[in-house]
Amino acid sequence: MELIRKGIPHHFRAIVWQLLCSATDMPVKNQYSELLKMSSPCEKLIRRDIARTYPEHEFFKGQDSLGQEVLFNVMKAYSLVDREVGYCQGSAFIVGLLLMQMPEEEAFCVFVRLMQEYRLRELFKPSMAELGLCIYQFEYMLQEQLPDLNIHFRSQSFHTSMYASSWFLTLFLTTFPLPIATRVFDIFMYEGLEIVFRVGLALLQVNQMELMQLDMEGMSQYFQKVIPHQFDSCPDKLILKAYQVKYNPKKMKRLEKEYAAIKNKEMEEQIEIKRLRTENRLLKQRIETLEKESAALADRLIQGQVTRAQEAEENYVIKRELAVVKQQCSSATENLQKAQSTIRQLQEQQDNPRLTEEFVAHLETELEQSRMRETETLSALREMQDKVLDMEKRNNSLPDENNVARLQEELKGLKLRESEAVASLRELKLQVQELTDSWQAHLSRGGRWKESPRKLALSDLQDELMTVRLREAHALAEGRELRQRVVELETQDQIHRNLLNRVEAESAGLQEKLHYLVAQNKGLQTQLSESKRKHAEAECKSKEEVMAVRLREADSMAAVAEMRQRIAELEIQREEGMIQGQLNHSDSSQYIRELKDQIDELKAEVRLLKGPPPFEDPLAFDSLHLVRHLDEDSLPSSDEELLGVGVGVGAALQDALYPLSPRDARFFRHLDRPAKDSEGSTDSEADELAPSYGQSLGN
Repeated sequence: MELIRKGIPHHFRAIVWQLLCSATDMPVKNQYSELLKMSSPCEKLIRRDIARTYPEHEFFKGQDSLGQEVLFNVMKAYSLVDREVGYCQGSAFIVGLLLMQMPEEEAFCVFVRLMQEYRLRELFKPSMAELGLCIYQFEYMLQEQLPDLNIHFRSQSFHTSMYASSWFLTLFLTTFPLPIATRVFDIFMYEGLEIVFRVGLALLQVNQMELMQLDMEGMSQYFQKVIPHQFDSCPDKLILKAYQVKYNPKKMKRLEKEYAAIKNKEMEEQIEIKRLRTENRLLKQRIETLEKESAALADRLIQGQVTRAQEAEENYVIKRELAVVKQQCSSATENLQKAQSTIRQLQEQQDNPRLTEEFVAHLETELEQSRMRETETLSALREMQDKVLDMEKRNNSLPDENNVARLQEELKGLKLRESEAVASLRELKLQVQELTDSWQAHLSRGGRWKESPRKLALSDLQDELMTVRLREAHALAEGRELRQRVVELETQDQIHRNLLNRVEAESAGLQEKLHYLVAQNKGLQTQLSESKRKHAEAECKSKEEVMAVRLREADSMAAVAEMRQRIAELEIQREEGMIQGQLNHSDSSQYIRELKDQIDELKAEVRLLKGPPPFEDPLAFDSLHLVRHLDEDSLPSSDEELLGVGVGVGAALQDALYPLSPRDARFFRHLDRPAKDSEGSTDSEADELAPSYGQSLGN
């Protein structure tokens, strides 16, 4: 043992490891070649993790290296041997270390022995239950030996599984360099997982002060970078520290039992949770069914109310039509009487031909007059209709009151501009007329002038002057026309501006109307949401009321069962009195009458408790209030269970309060048998039993 702790020489490790785990002659070694020929469902996972196993080691470096190939073979063979475990990450590091020391067949045998005898198989199972046990035991040792560090870990939410899981799964092969990890593996082959607990706790003891100063992230970095290389130069120091750790196998066994109990309790709780979830699902389904029934009842109620309202409306319409028909009938009767009187008068007048001719002529004149009046009325009606249509057209063509004032102002402006233009035009016409007259006068005087050169020159100048004045007058007239045109254009511009302003005003009015409609729409949406909320509240209230009705039914049925039980007890007492001879005296008939009276009273109470049949009268859902007699969780999931609750309560009360003797049990079974039938048959049979008891007591 001491030699193993000091380290097995490298060239002896293969044979020593095989001897320590008894893996020299295993039958599975002969199956290895056959296993390699088979295919495993874990091959893809194994291929994926092969390259990440000892990536820096020369034996496993390279994608198609010999180390990777033999490692794949061993892992594949084991996944076929133990299909429950198959392949688990972490186990490849243990197999890789074995392959560094021995051939693949021997490494396969050693790995199989380690999985079977060294608790590794439980660690690598899919549930990893053994890993949870190891973490639980390690946490207990940490709490017992390093309480301050344990408190610091908990305060930083630094769980044990965050750093210790790889220690147990890979036996420190991914934590320490290979020389130190191999030393730990030597001791593991002899002592088992105990060395993992010792080394792990020794590491925490050595680094306690440094870890107490770090937060969770700092501790994670410390475990990854600092701790693996602390003992590179002196592995013996680590082994010495590990064996200074206190390790009690009895406590470990006790912790194993505690952990098993905790897991069993968790499994029971999970089973209970599953059961409760199933019950909850069934209750939800029952609630949904009840909600549907409630909705159907509410629909039927509403439909009935609507039908009644429609029938009332139809009845009112029929009554009105009947009144109209009666009135028409009375008027027709009066007209018939008048016609009959007229016929009688005509029959009386048939004997006098003169009167008949006069009467016919009178009727013809009246007919013509009536036709004339009818034509005049029709023509007047047509004229009035035409006038109405004209008035409507005029009203449609007329502007509104707001635009009339603007149009009147524009009309006044136009009239003023027109008057100014007319005045200026008159002035221009007068000037042109004056110039024309002067020109004509000038032309008329021209013939009388003497033709001297000076006068000719003067006349030429006057002609030119007149021509210039005419041109000036024409230019002024054109200028005035242009100004008039400008005024007209300005007027049109003003009209267009007024039209534009009116359009803008109408647009503003439409926008205000749009805002009003949007606000009205929001109000309607608010009312719609409020109505939906009230509808949901009404539905919820109806559901609660239906549940209250069901609860009251359950209470009534329980009370009925209790009253039946009381009747049975009284009849049992009467039977006991008969058997024991208590009624052999003169007051036996009186005692029988008293019992009958008590039975009748109890039957009356039973009938009162039964009350009217459920849903016989229409339910006024708005006036009902829910009274919770039972918890929601204790409600039966069906009507049959609801009936069973009442019967079960009565039976339980019977057994607890009134235990029966063996001789009375037969009589009670006789009474209990009709209670299973309908209520009417039970009461009738109780009435039939009473006379027989009276006769037997009288005898």
